[in-house]
Amino acid sequence: MLENHAKLMHFFASCDEVVGRKRLQKMVYIMKKCGVEFEERYEFHFYGPYSEELTLRIEEMCNLGFLSEAMEEKKNYYQYRYQLTEAGNDFLSHSAIDLPELGDYIEGMNEKSSRFLELVSTMLFFEHLPQDEIEEKVYTVKSKQNYKSEELEEAWRFIREMRSYS
Repeated sequence: MLENHAKLMHFFASCDEVVGRKRLQKMVYIMKKCGVEFEERYEFHFYGPYSEELTLRIEEMCNLGFLSEAMEEKKNYYQYRYQLTEAGNDFLSHSAIDLPELGDYIEGMNEKSSRFLELVSTMLFFEHLPQDEIEEKVYTVKSKQNYKSEELEEAWRFIREMRSYS
């Protein structure tokens, strides 16, 4: 019944916490594009790939008490922290989902900034195009980010590394 929720709880159980809604969206998307079986559909939005389904599932899990959401006020915005609760761990222990170990994915992404994960997820969103066209798309749709060619090279290496885990 709540299989997709359980998959996300497995993700949260694999990390101490996730700081930031954008980071959460990008982490799940990158893992999905690397073969982890998340079902949420994504569309291209202001900050790259975005899933309304993921947002709603996170809200449902918070409402069910499976996930805690803490809002922190920063200088000119709010930042959200997510952690799996004891009730979420209990629910997860009774589910029969089969997901791969996510520790390598999470460790790799936690070392990167949200800005970098936005770049990687944007590149993956356009992966049906040739590499030079992907890079041109990044420069066009993310012009305000001023990504440098070195960052794109690092992103390509990162994508290969993430895909080696599957």
